[in-house]
Amino acid sequence: MRIGTGWDLHRLVSARTLILGGVVIPSDKGEAAHSDGDVLIHAIIDALLGSLAKGDIGSHFPDTDPAYKDADSIQLLKKVLTEDLPPHRIENIDTTIILQRPKLRPYIEAIRESLANVLGLELHQVSVKAKTAEGILGELGSGDAVIAQASVLIS
Repeated sequence: MRIGTGWDLHRLVSARTLILGGVVIPSDKGEAAHSDGDVLIHAIIDALLGSLAKGDIGSHFPDTDPAYKDADSIQLLKKVLTEDLPPHRIENIDTTIILQRPKLRPYIEAIRESLANVLGLELHQVSVKAKTAEGILGELGSGDAVIAQASVLIS
C-alpha cells in the first residue's frame, strides 16, 4: 500500500468555465490556468504521482509547454493512469474542494460519478467533500479562488 496527497489552487476569473472533477459547474467565474484549470483533477494527479514518488503535475505537464494550453485535465489524468500507475491500482480516493461560491452540494454526486468513471472505481471508493472559507482567508474567502485537496491509497 502507498499513500499520496495533492492539492491545487487557482484564482477565479470571469470569462472562464468552472470545472471540478470533469463537471462543468454553473458560475460567473472559472479557474485561471494554462490548462482547463480543473483544480480537483490537478490535486488528484499530484496525489497519484506522489504515491508513486514520480514528481508532480508540473514536472509531467509543465505550464511552459504550449501542448498543454487549454488541455482537458481529464485527458492528463488518463495519461497518468495509463503510463504511470500500472501495475498499481487505486483503492480509494478522498478529496475536498474549498470554494466560497457557488455552493457545490447539488453537484457532488455528479463529480463523484465523473471521477469514479475516469478512475475506474466504484462510487463507494470516491469521496468528494465541499467546504467554504467562511468568508475569510483573502481571495479564497472573497470567492476569487478555489483550492482542492486529494488523498489516494494505492496498492
